[in-house]
Amino acid sequence: MGKTNTKGKSVASVAIIMGSDSDWPVMKAAADFLANYGVSVEAKVVSAHRTPKLMMDFASKAHSRGIKVIIAGAGGAAHLPGMVAAITPLPVIGVPVKSSNSIDGWDSILSILQMPNGVPVATVALNAAKNAGILALQILGSHDKKLQQAVIDYKKEMEKEVLKKKLS
Repeated sequence: MGKTNTKGKSVASVAIIMGSDSDWPVMKAAADFLANYGVSVEAKVVSAHRTPKLMMDFASKAHSRGIKVIIAGAGGAAHLPGMVAAITPLPVIGVPVKSSNSIDGWDSILSILQMPNGVPVATVALNAAKNAGILALQILGSHDKKLQQAVIDYKKEMEKEVLKKKLS
């Protein structure tokens, strides 16, 4: 679902960024979900604390490179989603990650969730990168009928799965 640039290279529709490569096992769920629907993704480590210049450059230019949605995962102090949202005109979906230095993930959740007015970050549950992928697909589907139908079909399939479950 990505477009191509003037050199014929595929351009990603969704960027998945994370503060550390140790976040990838969580964030991969978003990439896998989007890949199932043909949505092109770029994934990279962009640390708000260790590579602030890279983060600023990435966030300020993502829209001009054809990115439509940014999914940003971070653990601990989790500044990445909010800092990116402060710079980019694109929607940012934050994924709080329960990291090794985390306080049960609460520090990440609150760091991403409690954004000031004017700098929104859509925040999903702790380690819920798949939900971030679903939300990104819904955002893309608001302007793409094929992707919107994919969301409709996905929700119908979830309903079918629930209705066929028996507990006794």
